[in-house]
Amino acid sequence: MSLKFENYNPAEDKLFQIMDNMGVIINPSEMPDISDALAVKAYKDMLFSRIADAMAVSFQRQGRMYTYPSNYGQEAIAVAAGMAMREEDWMVPAFRELAAWLAKGATLKEIFLYYMGNEEGSAFKNAKHLLPFSVPISSQFPHAVGIGYAINQHKKDEVVFAFVGDGGTSEGDFSEALNFAAVWKVPVVFIVQNNQYAISVPIRKQTKSKNIAVKAMAFGMPGIKVDGNDIFAMYAALKHAADYARTKNGPVLIEGFTYRRGAHTTSDDPTKYRTKEEEQEWDAKDPLKRLKFYLDSKGLWTEDEEKLTEQYKQEVERQFEEAEKTPPHTLDDVFKYTHYEMPDELRRQKVEYEKFLQWKEGRK
Repeated sequence: MSLKFENYNPAEDKLFQIMDNMGVIINPSEMPDISDALAVKAYKDMLFSRIADAMAVSFQRQGRMYTYPSNYGQEAIAVAAGMAMREEDWMVPAFRELAAWLAKGATLKEIFLYYMGNEEGSAFKNAKHLLPFSVPISSQFPHAVGIGYAINQHKKDEVVFAFVGDGGTSEGDFSEALNFAAVWKVPVVFIVQNNQYAISVPIRKQTKSKNIAVKAMAFGMPGIKVDGNDIFAMYAALKHAADYARTKNGPVLIEGFTYRRGAHTTSDDPTKYRTKEEEQEWDAKDPLKRLKFYLDSKGLWTEDEEKLTEQYKQEVERQFEEAEKTPPHTLDDVFKYTHYEMPDELRRQKVEYEKFLQWKEGRK
């Protein structure tokens, strides 16, 4: 692999690709060192993520879980990140990186608990260096820079992978974080999942820049726009960026150019603001289809996909049912641990809420 950031100048709106929509390798000199077994595993991970995501949406529609942000169509970025991250690396997520959370060691049960409003869902007991999800937009980026600063201070061999959506790049936290990341030369890989909509606002109404990667130039760091549905290109870019950051060169900004095929969240209706034609165009660029074409052309896929899909569904169902059986936190947990001694105002709120619960119980 000979990837050089300067060969894909974002000021010229160059897009880094390795594989086309039909799974044909069109840029062989940049093909990452990836075994056949790992390519098959990448497809399985994307398939599992897609199934879990679709079932999560279904669980929410059944009223068994709260609002959920679909990952549909963006699986390649998260799986590639999972492949590039080492155990000791840090992951600072937004809220749409399901496969990367799983790769870092989170369980589906924990993720479901989070979307059920249970604090246990943010604990990630067996995931090393994984921060909780960040629903506030871009507020996690300064945290990522702080971790990177500490890594440098302690002279550790670690990299921070920080995620945000394209809408997050319009926030002040994004600019402040990138500025100090470059000034302090911290080992952070900023990953923007540009799915082209911030809820219902298209990217053309968010920025006049040619793309998002070009913003890196203003802060004095490398930036690259990558086909976010091409898992080989995403893995190559992330691996190269991590190596660059790990060797004390400073941060990198990667724009994963993708498309959110589902809704922003289960509270949203994308038919109100985008067209069928646009959705069909991106169906042809689907990351799973492209990798499957590649595996089939190489004779690498020998699994019974229908059987595998059924196994995955059963595993998702099992972990969801475990999450549902987890006891909720008590009311005391909500009020007791914010202050050393509970202030009078909180005591008043607790009494008021207890009265509400008694009233609610009496209506049954």
